[in-house]
Amino acid sequence: MQSDSRIYVAGHRGLVGSAIWRALEQQGFTHLIGKTRKELDLMNASAVQKFYQQEQPEYVFIAAAKVGGILANNEQPADFLYQNLEIQNNLIQGAYKAGVKKLLFLGSSCIYPKRAPQPLKEDYLLTGPLEPTNEWYAVAKIAGIKMCQAYRRQHHCNFISAMPTNMYGPNDNYNLQTSHVLPALIRKFHEAKVSGAANVTCWGTGSPLREFLYSDDLGAACVFLMQKYEDEQFINVGSGSEISIKQLAELVSEIVGYKGEIIWDKTKPDGTPRKLMDSSRLFALGWKPKVDLRTGIGLAYHDFQRKAQP
Repeated sequence: MQSDSRIYVAGHRGLVGSAIWRALEQQGFTHLIGKTRKELDLMNASAVQKFYQQEQPEYVFIAAAKVGGILANNEQPADFLYQNLEIQNNLIQGAYKAGVKKLLFLGSSCIYPKRAPQPLKEDYLLTGPLEPTNEWYAVAKIAGIKMCQAYRRQHHCNFISAMPTNMYGPNDNYNLQTSHVLPALIRKFHEAKVSGAANVTCWGTGSPLREFLYSDDLGAACVFLMQKYEDEQFINVGSGSEISIKQLAELVSEIVGYKGEIIWDKTKPDGTPRKLMDSSRLFALGWKPKVDLRTGIGLAYHDFQRKAQP
């Protein structure tokens, strides 16, 4: 990519898309293209095709998706499957038709089988059943990976895919009905602190192990991959370290300043027991994350407080 290349970031206002946008700006790219949902309906194939014809982007980052936690995935399986398939199909097919030079599709670590060996290597895709609580989203993301690979083989498109671990940071979703675990914990503990609640109830046993990556680290990794990575095989993007949900809750509680008790509702699902990405292929290319978990949660909490102000 050149500094004046036309670069489209789909989902540029979301958690991941905004991080990619910031990384591009920080690295001196000047011709960035972003459209809000009102300006461009990514589920409308003709609208996406018209957008490509008018804007003629040379490089495309696909960070647009319908996302959510366990509760949202359980209650909206059809929405998660259909909407994500429509969005990525329109963007990938549109990029091919428009002659885009290079495209980066972003998936999710939930593509891996529930009982896959740990840490998760790229080769483990499609080697076993998925985690039932998010299989609809996972199936859509797997289809996106395969679509990029298929377009490479049939049409010689330079389309690549990256699989990030659990993300958090500025512009996250803090809605308790649809958010992922870390932003949900930030909101729960903040509201409990403000209200003076004696305890906070968290889902499950607290035993599952999870890996987290600050969104600006992912943004930098995506720009790095767009410039350095050319393989058909998708590539993992993680931090390389993990923490139990119980330890995470205690860390968030400490950072937020909540002094009450944490209660675990063991009638609620835990999800996948462990999910640690093997990011050795990416690290070998020369990229490493910069923001540790404690620092990142502090930054995320500051972002939450800023948005929570009336």
